[in-house]
Amino acid sequence: MITVTPRAAEQIARSAQQAGAGGACLRLAAHQDDKGAIEYGMGFDAQAEGDTKVAANGVMLLVSAGSVELLSGATLDFVEINPGEWRFIFINPNDPSHKPPPPR
Repeated sequence: MITVTPRAAEQIARSAQQAGAGGACLRLAAHQDDKGAIEYGMGFDAQAEGDTKVAANGVMLLVSAGSVELLSGATLDFVEINPGEWRFIFINPNDPSHKPPPPR
């Protein structure tokens, strides 16, 4: 359903420990804005009825029923945007603004 890179999984585990959310899962949310672009959110949470629970690279994820289709096939990564500036990013073929990497 969704892929979590090793670097993202490591940062998620580190963030959970820092937040004292040791047993909580990471909830991923997605919705389309008025122009069709997908907007994302995430945070530690407990499982709710109707959630899909996914194990990805050692991390437990929760996805609500309304976000499953939008996140299907997506990858969550943790990358250095600028020197010293790290962020989570979603690489999602379902997002109309997604641009695949150039071929090697």
